[in-house]
Amino acid sequence: MTTRFILVLSAMFLLFAVSIQGQTYQSPYRVKFSFTDQELMGDLLTGVRGVWMEQSSVPFSDWYTESTKRRYKSWGPPSKHFSAPDSNFVKTPQWQRERIIAVALRFSGYAYQHHHIPDWEPPVDWPQNPLAKAPVTPVKGIDCSNFTAFVYNLALGIKPTGDVQDQSLLTEMPGPGEKMVTKVWRIEKSESYEKMVTDFKTGDLLYIKNKAGEVSHVVIWVGKIGVSRDNIPLIIDSTSEGAKDSDGNLIPSGVQLRSVRSSSWYAKSLSHALRVIAD
Repeated sequence: MTTRFILVLSAMFLLFAVSIQGQTYQSPYRVKFSFTDQELMGDLLTGVRGVWMEQSSVPFSDWYTESTKRRYKSWGPPSKHFSAPDSNFVKTPQWQRERIIAVALRFSGYAYQHHHIPDWEPPVDWPQNPLAKAPVTPVKGIDCSNFTAFVYNLALGIKPTGDVQDQSLLTEMPGPGEKMVTKVWRIEKSESYEKMVTDFKTGDLLYIKNKAGEVSHVVIWVGKIGVSRDNIPLIIDSTSEGAKDSDGNLIPSGVQLRSVRSSSWYAKSLSHALRVIAD
């Protein structure tokens, strides 16, 4: 599968299209930021923090060695624990929330893969992940809970576990940086959809249950900075499940913006949410 990413980040909107196997998917959803590119994530656009070969605690030269294969298997090298963002940044709660979404959108179009970090791209002879429902073509990508863990880590230096069920139960997360701890607040599901969508803030983590009633998925709430033509709230996640956008087009699997209608799995099967960014 050949994937090409087209990202245009401006002070007001982030637009993107994804070209997969020669066909381009153009999302009808947008995100409106109140900070400029440089204010929001200048360190990721031009600094070492944004260099994908520096994402792991394993040196890039060892990503594809036999020792890495034996130790980390199909998950690939783990993410390193990033430091807190540069002290030059504003770091208000609104900035932190918008930074989470901006960082998440940097990986728009990445495939759904059971990897620790998005830019891990195993060779074709690398072991397959036993969690995969069917054999997959090895490409860059990430699964839902490793995506949320990686985004919070890269954006703010807060590094939760990548296990979705364990992540959903956290009351605190390591970071920012390796010596700090951040308190986490649990938000229970409201009785009505209308109340539910007003309870969340940009950057909140929403946990979704499967048919067995167990937490099996996590998404990032985009909230008020999301823009959709039908005014339906947006999330961003990495999933293998297909869904249609507001134009009736099938949204590709992997990391994408998606809407949360009252009839959607996200709304009906919501367990609870976690808030990492305090007011």
